[in-house]
Amino acid sequence: MKTLVISLGGSLIIPDKINYNFLHKFKSTLRKFYRTHKFVVVCGGGEIARKYISNLSKEHKLKYEISQAGIRATRMNALFMTQFFGKDANSKLPRDMKEVKEELEKNSVVFCGALRYVPNSTSDSTAARLAHFLKTPFINMTNVKGLYSANPLTNKRAKFIQYESWKDFEKRALKLSYHAGQHFVLDQKASIIIRKHKIKTYIIGSKLINLENIIREKKFTGTIISN
Repeated sequence: MKTLVISLGGSLIIPDKINYNFLHKFKSTLRKFYRTHKFVVVCGGGEIARKYISNLSKEHKLKYEISQAGIRATRMNALFMTQFFGKDANSKLPRDMKEVKEELEKNSVVFCGALRYVPNSTSDSTAARLAHFLKTPFINMTNVKGLYSANPLTNKRAKFIQYESWKDFEKRALKLSYHAGQHFVLDQKASIIIRKHKIKTYIIGSKLINLENIIREKKFTGTIISN
């Protein structure tokens, strides 16, 4: 039985309102592979987290307090996803990697949010650490089709990047200064983790055929970060 770790961006779960069509198709896609695969899905906080972070920042709250609000948003999304998937998923929300592994032994898919507070990191870092802990590849699903030279949502000249080495991706990520609720495809700490532990990483958008093709080891649209 193979295991895959997926970082599911909050922008896909609840961009403004709950993205039911996407989530229903996501559930159907994973179900196709339960006989051969198990999945750990780390949920991002998305728009809910960004609204919490924005308003707490206006009140000049401590960085730790702001981060905790973001963490709670990821866990709320994860709890919702466990209910959405029903009997195939964990009923207990894991709070550390050991609990994720224990839940994985009993369920086809395990949802979690950020597991603990780590300065300057997002749920992407949680997913990267879990991929290392479980010795699995890492798939990051976000609201753009992969890695670009700039943010394609704000820069029409941004160029799509199909492949990048761990080292070059880490350099790219570390050129950006971290801020809570950031939009970059993978956070800076995650870039360090995947390079340090040589974790093959895929970055894809919301088209679920690409997730399915990665699992089937077929051609897909997205970015590979590897050696």
